[in-house]
Amino acid sequence: MNKRINTILIPVLALVFIISCAKKGSISGGEKDETPPVFVKAFPPNFSTNFDKKEIRIYFDEYIKLKDAQQQIIVSPPMDPKPTITPLGGASKYIKIQFEDTLLVNTTYSINFGESVEDNNEGNAYPFFRYVFSTGDFLDSLSIKGTITDAIKNEADPNITIALYEIDEEYSDSLVFNTVPRYVTNTLDSTVFNFYNLKKGKFKLIALKDASSNYLYEPKQDKIGFYEDIVTIPEDTAKIFNLNLFKEVLGYKALLPKQVSKNEFIFPFEGQLDSMKIKLLSDTPEDFKELVYKDQKKDTLHYWFKPFFETDSLIFEVTNTKGYRDTLITRFKDQYKDSLQLSSSIRSTVKLNQNYTFTANTPLDSINQEKITLTDKDTLNVPFSVKLNTSKNEAELIFDKAEDNSYTLQMLPEAVKDFIGNVNDTINFNFRTKKLADYGTIFLTLQNVKTYPVIVQVTNEKNDVISEKIAEKEELITFDHLNPGKYLIRIMIDSNKNGKWDTGDFLKGIQPEVVRYFPDLIDVRANWELKQTFILE
Repeated sequence: MNKRINTILIPVLALVFIISCAKKGSISGGEKDETPPVFVKAFPPNFSTNFDKKEIRIYFDEYIKLKDAQQQIIVSPPMDPKPTITPLGGASKYIKIQFEDTLLVNTTYSINFGESVEDNNEGNAYPFFRYVFSTGDFLDSLSIKGTITDAIKNEADPNITIALYEIDEEYSDSLVFNTVPRYVTNTLDSTVFNFYNLKKGKFKLIALKDASSNYLYEPKQDKIGFYEDIVTIPEDTAKIFNLNLFKEVLGYKALLPKQVSKNEFIFPFEGQLDSMKIKLLSDTPEDFKELVYKDQKKDTLHYWFKPFFETDSLIFEVTNTKGYRDTLITRFKDQYKDSLQLSSSIRSTVKLNQNYTFTANTPLDSINQEKITLTDKDTLNVPFSVKLNTSKNEAELIFDKAEDNSYTLQMLPEAVKDFIGNVNDTINFNFRTKKLADYGTIFLTLQNVKTYPVIVQVTNEKNDVISEKIAEKEELITFDHLNPGKYLIRIMIDSNKNGKWDTGDFLKGIQPEVVRYFPDLIDVRANWELKQTFILE
């Protein structure tokens, strides 16, 4: 009897032990699903002709969702209002498209979903799915392709809208401001574009960094690029078009001034400054004085005056060297008076090849060097001079700098006086220099430059200019005192020889001045001298 019980219990106990051990682990769900959704069918079918429906349904083999639909889904030609496309924020086995707009006759439409179609669980994308139909008897089947570059940056922005405007008796370049194009597509996250299902004809090809996503060019916020010649289809279908995006300089316009303190107005403006002049037309006291300088960061002029006087409003006349003239009226009232505050953009370290500069929130008027001292880390006095630049409202401290040293600039009361009579309290600025060995140097040789001058810039990876030189001829260009890091080198062809890079103008058909980037990042190391040759193509 006992023997029989033992015979039964041993297998049972073994099974319990196995189950117990199994509970300590976790159940595997198998390999991750990396298969994208599969298109099953559509009603009406994809590539239909004589299309006359108000709704489309596109079915897939599993539940899908639409990701970033507003940015990814492009309907060409554009519709106003745009069609309603679902699901948005949910999951479904089909996409429903409902048209609110009347479809054009004898027109091929393309709905490009980009990479928006994903399966609901894993997010696997069905890339570049397109639904195409025609309201006529046949589908247009021609295509063109191209690339996008940026006129000034080394990489173009993503999600660039590319547009084709049909050249007919109603076409003019100004249509880009108020009329949607015949065909549109988008680069999404790449720098290439493709147009499919185009008809035969002549077109204007442009690119937009379309901030409002309305297919209209708004120069205040959009970049634009354009192909100079007319695109003829099918003759030009074998070409690869390149469109170079640039930000236009707006036409000059003075905006309404604003009083910001007792003795100051700011004058915002759009476009190039072109020696903007401000003249106060209102009656003023006999001892009235004014001072104007440009803000170093914004498109704004600072207008200061003294003494303060009582009136309800002021009338200003604004002009520039290109014939612009406008009269601006603004309210005027007593406000608080600004106090003098000194500051410097150099936070802690001044390079051995640069001067220490400081500025103020009010216009600098005079500096008394006898009330200023400069001492080094050994508290020894360092000889210096101060150069005042009222056009920049900036003062420059000029002295011989020593390596690996620290300095204290002390200004006693009344060392600095501003335009409205304020003086400073005691203030100290502390800064230092590094060792020369802490910096790196680039020796740059240019080859195959067709025309001079050229502007040569070293920038960081964010395209901020670190150093700039103008080369008038073939010569060795030295960029020294560079902090260790990775840099870009770009060459600007100064075609009009004005010492700066000029952008383009769409309506005038002017492309931006040519910019070329050295193809690789330059790795600058401390105490290194790097020789580099840049061969322009």
